[in-house]
Amino acid sequence: MSEQMNSQLGTAAVNWNLNDLYPGINDPAIATDMENCQRVAASLKERYQNKVKTLSAEELSVLIRALEKLESRLGRLATFAYLNFATQTKNAEAGAFLQKIRELGSSIGKETVFFELEWNKVEDGVAQPLLDSPVLADYHHYLASMRRYAKHMLSAVEESLLIEKSPTGRSSWTTLFDKVMGNLKFGKDERSEEEVLSDLYNPDREIRQQAASDLTTGLKSQLHILTHIFNTLSADKMIDDRIRKFDSWVSSMNLGNELAGATVDTLVAAVTSRYDIPQRYYRIKKQMLALPELVDYDRYAPLPHLPTSSVPWADCQDMVLKAFGDFSPKMAEIAALFFDEKWIDAPLTDGKRGGAFAHPCVPEVHPYVMVNYTGNVRDVSTVAHELGHGVHQFFAAALGYYNSNTTLVLAETASVFAELLLFNYQLEQISDADEKKAFICQKLESIFATVFRQVSMNRFEDLAHNGRRDHGELSNEQLSKYWLETQEKMFGDTVKMTDDYAIWWSYIPHFLSTPGYVYSYAFGELLVLSLYGLYKKEGESFVPKYIDLLMAGGANTPYELVKPFGVDLNDPEFWQAGLDIIDEMLQMVE
Repeated sequence: MSEQMNSQLGTAAVNWNLNDLYPGINDPAIATDMENCQRVAASLKERYQNKVKTLSAEELSVLIRALEKLESRLGRLATFAYLNFATQTKNAEAGAFLQKIRELGSSIGKETVFFELEWNKVEDGVAQPLLDSPVLADYHHYLASMRRYAKHMLSAVEESLLIEKSPTGRSSWTTLFDKVMGNLKFGKDERSEEEVLSDLYNPDREIRQQAASDLTTGLKSQLHILTHIFNTLSADKMIDDRIRKFDSWVSSMNLGNELAGATVDTLVAAVTSRYDIPQRYYRIKKQMLALPELVDYDRYAPLPHLPTSSVPWADCQDMVLKAFGDFSPKMAEIAALFFDEKWIDAPLTDGKRGGAFAHPCVPEVHPYVMVNYTGNVRDVSTVAHELGHGVHQFFAAALGYYNSNTTLVLAETASVFAELLLFNYQLEQISDADEKKAFICQKLESIFATVFRQVSMNRFEDLAHNGRRDHGELSNEQLSKYWLETQEKMFGDTVKMTDDYAIWWSYIPHFLSTPGYVYSYAFGELLVLSLYGLYKKEGESFVPKYIDLLMAGGANTPYELVKPFGVDLNDPEFWQAGLDIIDEMLQMVE
């Protein structure tokens, strides 16, 4: 069935070309690069270990540049191994190669961890003049931000041991999750996860109900494994947080995002205080669909007058590039490279992991994007979303491997802004009033998924992680109880949550690979609404400022990067202003 859909949509040949990394897992250059990484890592350790505190700015610059070059080469290997595996999770050879590279990364990390440990122990009086040196200007933020982890670092022996064991840790368990989900078939037609999820957007209620049932039945068949993976990774995080002295389960994510916990708390409090917005909407949607009640599988049902025909890949490409081009021709030019140079993998194929992502790869190559394109309106938006990431990553690459690494919250800002550009372009193409209203509703639902649903999932994680710490291993029944509790708070009495829906926490990969990640979506959406409001006021003069934000990558904190836009992330009124814009969109429908 996937092959037929790919043929109809024109995605059958939309496969990424990984040759810019390596032609294949047997490429001799892989062995050469692996050996080079091991040799350089050993050499740097021998030359610099126990000497970091004595280095001059010039000597420190030489060391950092050597480490960056080493990590970039290792990143190239790791990217290729993961991307090669992502489209063929059933391929044992691909899985073994991925594990091999992860073990190499562990070996290299054990050799080079001395730098972070020693740099974080350098006294402030010695470190500050180095940070202020023009010689290290390109790495000022990288070095300064590294020191925020100082109090969470362990001894050299402990850090080395944790790094050596890491290939059998979180990454190994998330690979198992990918393999389980990649091998899982749903319903009597044995369809993929993406095919079944796409049916939740079908106008036929019986098809939506069947899709929900098929998804639940498939998940139940593996629920014992999925629950065990969730518990194991929750326990792993609990132990890691304890030994590193993090205050809460989400503290390490906040630190990684360079955000104060109070900023995140302000965001979450603002969003949960406005759950009335999705509840008001779903009351309207029930009336528009003429249903006696909305059930969980009705949430994404298309409204009357919303086009339900599939969007061919060529049309999707055309819409996204035109939307980007109307804002910035340079943005469209870069996005076009992803289509023209085969940097995207789009078809549904057997064993391909679900979902979508953009991978920054390494600066000397280019990003790659993966989607599972089924042709619905939401998938077009997903393509814009991931290309927003891709364009951001492409711009930031000029800063080098270290400085191009963007915090998750600003990464999501770039992707959500791209979605909004597409939405407004599509809206301008619609002349029929009823169709336009339905399209605005569809966008509202997308915003709800990005803001309210993601924060409700953050609240699920909060209950689950604290529950794991307070009560020990959690049953699937307890996890399902947490899931329904946090979902029902968002929906109120407007959507009926079925027993089947209770286990849908089990297929969400972010909970496993990056605990705490999901609030980044809400952060990005509300920041984007504010930025887009500025764009409407300022016009063309806004565009260079936004491109500068993308080009800045991770070279400063989120607080500093948004200052040119007059944004204060600690002001509750700022987050409420974004929520007010959503409310205004809803009032148009009401």
